[in-house]
Amino acid sequence: MNDQPIPAATSPARVELEAGKAYFWCRCGRSASQPYCDGSHKGTGLSPVRFVAEKDGEAWLCRCKSTGNAPFCDGTHKTL
Repeated sequence: MNDQPIPAATSPARVELEAGKAYFWCRCGRSASQPYCDGSHKGTGLSPVRFVAEKDGEAWLCRCKSTGNAPFCDGTHKTL
């Protein structure tokens, strides 16, 4: 089992969210649909983070997988 996430990129992904809609953020870094889960975590011991958008609009989702504010970018990628 590989339960360590791998960085998908060293920058966040700009996305448009819809208020009230549920999303699944990729925690493992293996998804081809970054920053969202595509099921590639199977067998890793990691699972995606489900979140519901609080409002419509732009958001920056983490792709380095080291944020302290998952699924949102907190700038940690600048220190990696």
